[in-house]
Amino acid sequence: MDSPPSPPGAGRTEGSSVKIGALVPLTRPGWVEAGRHLLAGLELAAHDVNGADGIVGRPLELVVRDTAADPRRAAAAVEELARLGVAAVAGEYHSVVARAAATSADALGVPFLCSSAVLDALTEHPTDRVARLAPAQSHGWRIYADFLLGAGHSAIAVAAEPSVYWASGARILRNHLAPRGGSVVELDMRALTPAAVCDELVDNRTTALLLLVGHPEPAVSIVKSVRRDPRLAGIMMGAPAGQPEFAEWATLLGDDSAAIPFLRYLPERLSTLGSRVETDLRERLAEAPSFVAFEGYDTVTVLAEMLRSCGADRASTATSWPHVAVEGTRGQITFSRTPGISVWQWTGTPIQVVDRDPAEPDRFRILHTG
Repeated sequence: MDSPPSPPGAGRTEGSSVKIGALVPLTRPGWVEAGRHLLAGLELAAHDVNGADGIVGRPLELVVRDTAADPRRAAAAVEELARLGVAAVAGEYHSVVARAAATSADALGVPFLCSSAVLDALTEHPTDRVARLAPAQSHGWRIYADFLLGAGHSAIAVAAEPSVYWASGARILRNHLAPRGGSVVELDMRALTPAAVCDELVDNRTTALLLLVGHPEPAVSIVKSVRRDPRLAGIMMGAPAGQPEFAEWATLLGDDSAAIPFLRYLPERLSTLGSRVETDLRERLAEAPSFVAFEGYDTVTVLAEMLRSCGADRASTATSWPHVAVEGTRGQITFSRTPGISVWQWTGTPIQVVDRDPAEPDRFRILHTG
């Protein structure tokens, strides 16, 4: 699908548009709610860019493609966008899909700024064409593991589905917890029902269960089964990938949605820019914006500044990541090389472990920062 061009500000922009391709999961099996928030952020930033003279007088246009969480569809979309002449590609939420998009963009010489995916190995080999705003999984999930230990949890179980992303998360947790006296038991959700998961938790004397599974299912069914099992009254459930961030989680689970800690990439206090963007996003979404919406806004803000500085030439854009210094909604954004990460990485992303307050599930509590 094509998104209509973002409305320019009061006639300030003129001439041919500068196009940015936007990859977003907008249909199932993609996480549609995350895609909706990501797109809202991308579109609001494009609107704001055009209200401030666009790209040196030229309007910025988003060309949106729905990935539907399909890696092959994402790679094909990047190829199409390259033929359409986009100056860069932005977006994507699902890590495995973002990896396919990054690989395609790198091969085609198209700059790609990944908004929200965290998988460390975003490309197989180091590249100058790809950068990322979200923290690498190895960084964020180690902070989550520190939170678990600090909360007194060392006997951890993970309910996991087969996926490069989930397997990577389980490995990060295991490698970080083991030297500190923690253990991780992996429960294969291809073989277990939610009720059988409860039995495994009892048998292993687990104190924390992490949901490394898809949303809404089987995550919702697992939560309901655990909450209703009197043997597991003291167990903590967690969802480091962020499922409880979105309103659908609370809608589906009600009171059971609370007290399930997850990773969120927001500062404790938003800047003046962040507060203004939060207000505008809330109006667009008709609900509180998630951190994913802020990631979308920051993505276009960064790319617009790069395009103003070096024009719409792809080769010039791809070499300018180390020179970026842009004020985003969550702090100043710069990119650097990080050991073990193959793309340019923003290392200043704020990271929180939060949950929904049991007394007020629409309110989030900050439990830990990193």
